[in-house]
Amino acid sequence: MQRTATFLWHLVPTATLAIALALVSPDTPRAQDRATTAETTTEIPLARRIVISLTERRLHLLEEGRPPRSFPVAIGRSGVAIPLGDSRVLRKRRNPTWRPTANQRRENPALPASVPPGPSNPLGKFALDLGWTAIAIHGTNEPDSVGRRASGGCFRMLPADIATLFEMVPVGTPVRVVSGPAVVPERQPAIAVAVPAALPAPAPPPTPPPSPLPKVAPPPLPIVADPRCATAGAPLRRMICTVPDLAALDGRARGLHQRHLATLPAERRDAAAYALLQEERRFDDRITARCWVRRGMEEDPAVAAAARACLSDALTVRLEEAKRR
Repeated sequence: MQRTATFLWHLVPTATLAIALALVSPDTPRAQDRATTAETTTEIPLARRIVISLTERRLHLLEEGRPPRSFPVAIGRSGVAIPLGDSRVLRKRRNPTWRPTANQRRENPALPASVPPGPSNPLGKFALDLGWTAIAIHGTNEPDSVGRRASGGCFRMLPADIATLFEMVPVGTPVRVVSGPAVVPERQPAIAVAVPAALPAPAPPPTPPPSPLPKVAPPPLPIVADPRCATAGAPLRRMICTVPDLAALDGRARGLHQRHLATLPAERRDAAAYALLQEERRFDDRITARCWVRRGMEEDPAVAAAARACLSDALTVRLEEAKRR
């Protein structure tokens, strides 16, 4: 039997999160692919909290006074129960040891008793343990699974994303898991208040406007080729290197990054170059999760067209971010 409920929290009236929320009776096994019978709207203040949407397969980090942040996650595979409702971050673990649950060992008796920290650890480098038994937000050694239904009930994140979340979220942070979509509206602009002012002095007689200066076309954006193109093996990177429109978007962003580095003092240049390298790795993780193409499928016209459109959107956003530096 399904139940639905509506919760309205009015702590911060100018910044709310609207979420379509469906609650399932704890006595009824959850089937993730089952359509919900109703959706309700929940208003949640933008305080520091985590909201995970199973429909979107995304984790939203909300903090009062800062723009919301959103990350893709992997959720429980079909047939695995996923908890709904409210919990908290009970513990933070750096370089965690993975120990299979009793259910996992029943399903696969060949699993080891534990896996120590390292590249083969399914939890990655960071884990946030929640109040539900054996449920955590953690990294992964399978980044291609992020954005899909692939876990044993936990919420997997890309390595760069969980590293960011781990540093930003303290123990005790509220966590809510909802089945419906989460939509974060823009903040309402401040209302201007009229302030009385002294009467202005008489205006001088108008003067003719100056002649407009001739328009000078801005210099073309520099294009810097990706040095990895000569040895690119991943399907998405090969597509960026070989499709002219994608290569141009990628090259312009790289050119802007190089131009930005050239304007910095020498003592800041190495740190800025390292930050750009980390940003590029996070970008590669994001396109791997969002525009994923199975190796050998890039020749399929429909698959290739969808991947090109996804990459074009991602590279356009990256170029606009580079222009704002």
